[in-house]
This record gives sequence, C-alpha cells and structure tokens, in this order.
Amino acid sequence: MRRGWGGRGGRQQAEQPPADDAAGWFSGRLPDGWFTGAPDVTVDREEILVVGTLPDLEGEFADDAERAAAEAGRISRFREQTRDERIEIARQAEHRYRRKVAWGARLGGTEELFTTLSVPVMTRLRQPERMVLDTLVAAGVARSRSEALAWAVRLVGEHADAWLTELREAMTRVDDLRAQGPDLA
Repeated sequence: MRRGWGGRGGRQQAEQPPADDAAGWFSGRLPDGWFTGAPDVTVDREEILVVGTLPDLEGEFADDAERAAAEAGRISRFREQTRDERIEIARQAEHRYRRKVAWGARLGGTEELFTTLSVPVMTRLRQPERMVLDTLVAAGVARSRSEALAWAVRLVGEHADAWLTELREAMTRVDDLRAQGPDLA
C-alpha cells in the first residue's frame, strides 16, 4: 500500500514538479536588498513559505516593548512596500512549482507570516484523542477542535524537532534508494 494520496480509497493528486531548487530560485529571483541574506524557504505539498530577515533597525530604544513595536512597524512597512512585487514573484513561482506561495519577514525577535494557507486535513480520531482536544477547548487553550489539533501539532513539532529532522532525512534516503531500483512499469 502506498503512502499519502495514492493509497487505497484516497484521491489521486496530480504529480507536482519537484521543488528541490526552490530556495535557489527564490534567492536568485528576489530583489537585492530585501533581506540581509538568503531567505528561509520551506516547501510542502501545498505551499512554499519564504521568510527573510530584514536589515537591523538603527537607533536606541527605551525598552524591549519599544523595540518590538519598531520591529513590527518595519515588517509592516516591508509588507506594504513589496506587495505588488511579491505577488508577481509568487505568481511565477506558483506556475513553476504548482504550489501556493506565502511570505514572511523577521527582524530582531519579531517574525510575522503573511498570507499563509490554512489547509484542511482529513483525520479520524477515536474517543480518547477527541477527549484530549475537547479538554484543550474547555480549558480555553483553543477555540475549537481544529485549533486544538493545530496547537498539539505545533507543540510536538517544537519538542521533537531533532527527531523529525532525522525522520525526514531517512525518508529522503529511502526515496533516493527507491529511485535507484528497477523500473517495474
């Protein structure tokens, strides 16, 4: 049985072009001066997220709150000033990679994501798992089961980052070995 969409009873998804070169493509396509270095480019089946670091703020700030406000203001200014050009770059990338493009910027301790997708994920949960989600909703941690599930996934991601990275690398090795095997078609 295959993993993902192609498995028994699942919908078939059109073959997407590989996006292995997306980080390089964006680094070459983005205007000079937008970010202090190459942006972080994260790719999944539905979306490409491009997050860059803005140049440091100049001047002194009375406290951390004032600095954070200045960082948020600079990110907001960047978002407004680059909107038309980001839309055009995203259109080109969406044509090339057949995925939506989302943007973000970071400055100091502040990071904001713009226009990220919220993709529905089909899942079947048994009563004990639903009870966990309902507890998070009842405690005010989340407003809905959907939000509680997203919160739980983020929490696992934060605490299992090293393990997830190792798992992704192992999956890449398996895919490479599979590609080297005989073609049975």
